[in-house]
Amino acid sequence: MMHQQSMMVGDMIPVHSEIPVHNNDDMNNVAFENNSSYAYDDLFPALPHSQPPVQRNIQQVSNKLRVGSTLHTQVFHVPYEERKLDNANTFGEGESLRTCQAITKDTGAHIEISTSKDGSLTFLITGKHSAVLDARRLILTHFQQQASKQITIPKEHYRWILGKQGQKLKELEKVTATKISVPSIADNSEIITITGTKEGIEKAEHEIRVCSEEQSRKALERITVPKIYHPFIQGPFGERAAALSAETGARIHIPPASTQSDEIVIAGEKTGVLAAKAQIEQIYEEMSKKCSTVRVEVPKSQHKYVIGARGTTIQEILRETGVSVEMPPPNSPTGTITLHGPHNKIGLALSKVCEKANSVKTATVDAPTWIHKYIIGKNGSNIKKITQDFSKVHVDITHSEDKVKIDGPPEEVERAQVELDEFVKNLLATLTYVELSVDPKFFKHIIGKSGSNINRLKEETGVVINIIENEGTNVIRIEGSHQGVADAERELRDMVMKLEKERTKEVYVDHRYIKSLIGVKGEKIREIREKFDRVLISLPDQGQKRSPIKLRGPQEDIEKCEKFLHKLMKEIAESSYVQEVPIFKQFHKFIIGKGGANLRKIRDETQTVIDLPAEGDDSDVITVRGKRENVEDAVKRIQQIHNEKANIVTEEVTIAPKYYNSLIGAGGKLIHSIMEECGGVLIKFPPAESDSDKVIIRGPIEDVEKAKQQLLAHASQRELTSHTATVRAKPEHHKFLIGKNGANIKKIREQTGARIVFPTEKDEDKEAIFIIGREDQVEAARKQLETAVADISNVSEGEMSVDPRHHRHFVARRGEVLRRIADECGGVQISFPRQGVASDRVVLKGPKECIEAAKIRINEIIEDLEAKVTIECIIPQKHHRTVMGASGAKVKDITAEFDVQIKFPDRDPTKGADIPVRNDESSEPGPNDIIKITGRPKNCEDAKKALLDQVPITIDVEVPNDLHRLLAGQKRRDLMQTYDVHILMPPNDEITDIVKVTGTPTNVEKAKQALTEKIVEMEQEKEDRLLRSFELKFEVDPEYHPLVIGKGGSVISKIRADFGVQINLPKRWEPDANIITIQGYEDKAIQAKEAIMAIVHQLDNQYKEEVEIDPRVHRRLIGMKGKNIRRIMDDFKVDIRFPKQGDDNIVIIAGEESNVLDAKDHLLILAEEYLQDVEDRYQRPAAPSLADFGEVLSGESASNAPPSTGFVVKGGPWEQRAPDTASTHEFPTMPGGPRAANPPASAPPAWGPRR
Repeated sequence: MMHQQSMMVGDMIPVHSEIPVHNNDDMNNVAFENNSSYAYDDLFPALPHSQPPVQRNIQQVSNKLRVGSTLHTQVFHVPYEERKLDNANTFGEGESLRTCQAITKDTGAHIEISTSKDGSLTFLITGKHSAVLDARRLILTHFQQQASKQITIPKEHYRWILGKQGQKLKELEKVTATKISVPSIADNSEIITITGTKEGIEKAEHEIRVCSEEQSRKALERITVPKIYHPFIQGPFGERAAALSAETGARIHIPPASTQSDEIVIAGEKTGVLAAKAQIEQIYEEMSKKCSTVRVEVPKSQHKYVIGARGTTIQEILRETGVSVEMPPPNSPTGTITLHGPHNKIGLALSKVCEKANSVKTATVDAPTWIHKYIIGKNGSNIKKITQDFSKVHVDITHSEDKVKIDGPPEEVERAQVELDEFVKNLLATLTYVELSVDPKFFKHIIGKSGSNINRLKEETGVVINIIENEGTNVIRIEGSHQGVADAERELRDMVMKLEKERTKEVYVDHRYIKSLIGVKGEKIREIREKFDRVLISLPDQGQKRSPIKLRGPQEDIEKCEKFLHKLMKEIAESSYVQEVPIFKQFHKFIIGKGGANLRKIRDETQTVIDLPAEGDDSDVITVRGKRENVEDAVKRIQQIHNEKANIVTEEVTIAPKYYNSLIGAGGKLIHSIMEECGGVLIKFPPAESDSDKVIIRGPIEDVEKAKQQLLAHASQRELTSHTATVRAKPEHHKFLIGKNGANIKKIREQTGARIVFPTEKDEDKEAIFIIGREDQVEAARKQLETAVADISNVSEGEMSVDPRHHRHFVARRGEVLRRIADECGGVQISFPRQGVASDRVVLKGPKECIEAAKIRINEIIEDLEAKVTIECIIPQKHHRTVMGASGAKVKDITAEFDVQIKFPDRDPTKGADIPVRNDESSEPGPNDIIKITGRPKNCEDAKKALLDQVPITIDVEVPNDLHRLLAGQKRRDLMQTYDVHILMPPNDEITDIVKVTGTPTNVEKAKQALTEKIVEMEQEKEDRLLRSFELKFEVDPEYHPLVIGKGGSVISKIRADFGVQINLPKRWEPDANIITIQGYEDKAIQAKEAIMAIVHQLDNQYKEEVEIDPRVHRRLIGMKGKNIRRIMDDFKVDIRFPKQGDDNIVIIAGEESNVLDAKDHLLILAEEYLQDVEDRYQRPAAPSLADFGEVLSGESASNAPPSTGFVVKGGPWEQRAPDTASTHEFPTMPGGPRAANPPASAPPAWGPRR
């Protein structure tokens, strides 16, 4: 870019006419005081003056072009005598540091602080302007003594001081770093309080008083002037009121014409308001004397032409005649227009109103709405053609009316009306429309796929077809020529008639045959659709098993298509029979035959599909598919080939079907193991639906015989141990058969040796009990079970006496206790006396054993009720929530474990009242501290002890203060969660070793022990951290840093991982850019240093070569993101470093000597090619220089001149004095700024054009 700019300057030099050229005649034009120095203005003349620049909005341009930083920096001091002494001794530490950090967090500004020797503070704040002001105010509040001052300001000025939503007051507080308290609206006080530094208070007071004084000088006047005179005060287009405002400086508010108000409001400075008021009253008096009123009746339709665009016509009449035109309200039933003005001007104004009213005529042409679009034409072509000769005519076409409106000059409107009327008549003569009512369900069929049907009909007939589907209206509208509409109507009616005759039918087929129905690439279904072209066939989606094939079309065609589909599906089903033939793998080649001859012959003759397993497949099954008889024929032929080539026999073994499952085994494991042991014979069991007991074994004779023996042996073993019997018993009696802890059933099993299986919840038959084992074992167990069932099933009735005071317990909660007893005792029925009957007789019905068991259980409950006691457990109410646990979980566990009832007291209703607080633990417990426990005495005592164990205690555990930081966080949370305790750490500013642990005694003790173990771990961790904090620093030339880091940080990451250390390399711009720091274990840090130094020594030993390459081609050699240079370094196995400065041409190549030399040659060749491209691209004519004017500048008399001291130029900018910043002449004020009264005389400006 620098090269291009210099060339541009050079091109400009010979343009100016004053520059000397190479001829002897002009040599005398260059004359200076001596031969060795020259005038700056002559050597560098000014460029020709151009046209003065166009004035632009300076503010706007400057705003767009302003580029600067958004950060502001402010420095201020707090003297020692104004400092708050509470921060004087510990500045920068403790509270002061936290205060500054808090201010930085709140405001986002960066704060730097320092203390001088005299004790004063210096603050440097950097950030956005608003953030800096906020931070300054907060800093002064915290670090500088605050003063307060009260000033009296009239209450009516408060809103100007506050500003919109209090923004002005907030800004003033920011700028002055003060706190300003303004009384609220309800407060009648006029005192404003300012708090802050002395300097800030003075600034804030000054700004508030200036604002108040400005408002004191303002005034507001309201004068009443009849509304008819308002236009004369306002003037045409508001010019008179604007001029009056400009002259007096007052703001004049005149109510708009639509507002029925006579009040004019004037606001501003008092003098200006009074002057404006006087002039308005003068205008009113003058007009009231010479003003008269005239009314004229004008049709309301013509009013808009009198008003004009935005009332411009009325204003023009006011300007030309001095008469105001008052229009009636829009809702007025009359069209009376009122004129007010001087007597001699009323006539002129009236004629202008009539002229404007009659300047435009309105006419209408009858045209049905459906032809409006044809009147308009495509893109408005027709209406443009009609109105092209009538430029002032406006045509309004409203689609809600059967007419077209025309506005414009009377003559043009009449001509346009005639033409438009003729055009409408022609359209009505040539076009027509028809509406057809059609069921909306046919619309999609009429439209067709992607609109194919409707578009075809439009193209053939040349009509417009619109389908209108609204609520209650379903119409097809056809518009166009008479013939086209008739043709389209006829075809649409035929189409609708066909659709009405169409029927829909669903054909259900096996989903497995859908794929065969479709055929390869849909060939079969395409043939069917072509055959029945009038029937729409819709196939179900893949994966839908119950979805039918849908047929839609004429009834006759649908029936034919349905028959054809059923016939086709039958053929597909017949040809889809599948049978698998197991053939030993080694005999597959004989089935295939030479070149596949045997297999091809079987396929062709039987018309079947035969699939053999793949070459690497372990299966030996051949699959045959086709018609059943053909498949069976093919299987027979395959087996015949197999039997001819191998000594294969087939034998049947008789085994009862009930043993099949046990012989096959889980997942077929047992039968597969037998087949493998016996040489891979085939064992085939009958199908599940078959009643056959024949198992087929096929294979070599020896293997078949071996498999037969094993099968029979397993079957006989299953027969001996597979006798079963069933005993039936009601489900509620099963528990009595089983006995307590299974005692009864265990006894029967031990005595008989049989296995007894009771039904589970999943079994449907809940009464069947199965007995499995040998025949004698099963029979013995069956007899014992039947005897037990008979004993239990003998229903009898019993009774017992229960004290009436206990009846309530049994029947409470809808007999919950009785239901529980009945469930436990085989469904026995228990009847207590009805309420109000004085009896202790309880009746029990059921099996005898069940009745006895129920009596025992009732007596146990009564015994518990009579032995039940209630004790009190005193626990302070503040611990009740902890004792109860989350959702009362702890109390529920205690209640269930000890079979007691626990009642906690209600919460203290006096909580929060003024009652004395008991700090003495030995004081008397209150009623809200007593927990009541009800149950057996021993259980109650145990439950009380369990409750007391849940009362939390707090103990102190000593943890060294320096370990608190390590304990806090996740370690503390883990301990709290593991041991269900709360661990309270001391505050950061409190130096103590005590950590408080709160929880139940057991948990607290466990947590204390865990804390002790954790302290040992943390001490070890602390020692380990100290060992890992060893720091080693050493120097390495920054030139080697990139190589130490490696590509993508690979080298340094490997060193860090190998030695477990942290390695920090400095930034290039840091002072110690050559210092590398390693942190970790001492021995590991030393090893890491040695690894780095080994890399450095290796690099030092490399051969280096410096190559000069033009800087202009460096970027191209490097390539995008270093892609090119990396490829070169990889190809030649060298390291190439380019200079950091763009104008340096030294490139360093390092590596093995031969590789470096090769890379150097390659780089130089590339650089030469790239440089030629650069020179070709940027070659320009040479720019003129001072050497071109040597003869002119030196002159012929140079030989007689004294010895030259060189080329010297005088009067240049560098010799001019510095500007005087105090001079208003050299630094004039900006437009609109305050001007100095008498600017002092000053020297000419120090810069700018001197000539």
